[in-house]
Amino acid sequence: MNESAPAAPIAAPAPAQVAASATVTAAPVTAPAVATGTEVAAVRCENCGAPVPGKYCGTCGQRLEAPVHSLWHFTRLATEDLTHADSRLWHTLGTLLFRPGRLTRDFLNGRRARYLPPVRLYLVVSVAFFLVAGAVQTPFTVVDFHDKPVAGKAAVVQELDEVPELKPKADETPEQMADRVCGDANYIGPWAGTLRPFVQKFCRKSFADNAHVQEAFMHNMPRAMFIFLPLLAGLMMLMYWRPRHYYVEHLLLFVHNHAVAFLVLGVVLLLDKVVADIPGLNFAVFLYFTWYMYRSMRVVYGQGRVLTWSKLALLAFFYLVSASLMLLATSAYSVLML
Repeated sequence: MNESAPAAPIAAPAPAQVAASATVTAAPVTAPAVATGTEVAAVRCENCGAPVPGKYCGTCGQRLEAPVHSLWHFTRLATEDLTHADSRLWHTLGTLLFRPGRLTRDFLNGRRARYLPPVRLYLVVSVAFFLVAGAVQTPFTVVDFHDKPVAGKAAVVQELDEVPELKPKADETPEQMADRVCGDANYIGPWAGTLRPFVQKFCRKSFADNAHVQEAFMHNMPRAMFIFLPLLAGLMMLMYWRPRHYYVEHLLLFVHNHAVAFLVLGVVLLLDKVVADIPGLNFAVFLYFTWYMYRSMRVVYGQGRVLTWSKLALLAFFYLVSASLMLLATSAYSVLML
């Protein structure tokens, strides 16, 4: 019986053959398209030169847009930035006015891209307020003399311009009037020896150049606020000692709350200039500020209602006292630095 020979093993194809056969069926490679000069400029940041795949540069953050060549183009871009639905300005103002404490809480939690930075917001709103206040201000009343009814006598009210001793005499210069009125000005309180010369100087300059005193006061108020806010934040650290909070948390709260105060008071000044004596306006503003401070403290610190109200009452007391001292110091500084 003849045995059949064993079948020869089938050789596996060599790797080179597989690669060759694979390359036969590969799709042809097309030459890369040559970008035009306009396309290259559209994807390069004009500020830093980095490639810009989207709307903003990932290196420096500048927005990708065409250069401004006309006033109409500039106006259109500015209008778009202000009226765009996602504009940070309007989103910040809406949250600032109607959601007390939310800006501070979001900033502390790291959600900051949707809002204007706190310091920039405060500077913009405060500058706008003092510009409005300077434009619509009326002359300040320096002295009021009120004699209340006593033992059936009629009340006598004399404004500064109606007091005979305070009216300029014939051929009298403002400096001579200041010397005559302030010659007997005296101070008998604490540190009388040190402060009496400043009181004399304060009185003379107030009468000699009251218009410039008002202008200097409005000029110095923003500077005084930069000292006032950190002092209030230090007071809040004592009120919220447990649980412990960082100083910056208190400072941010006052920055945002004073920004809304400047915003609302600026609107009130404009309304009062257009429509005089709006019934209940001042009371409504007082209620709004009281509610705003309470809600902002609740949102930021998360304490109970009774404890928050008690701390708000204490804060209001120290605020009124320190604000009065600040106004007095700012007035004296404005007069003495003329």
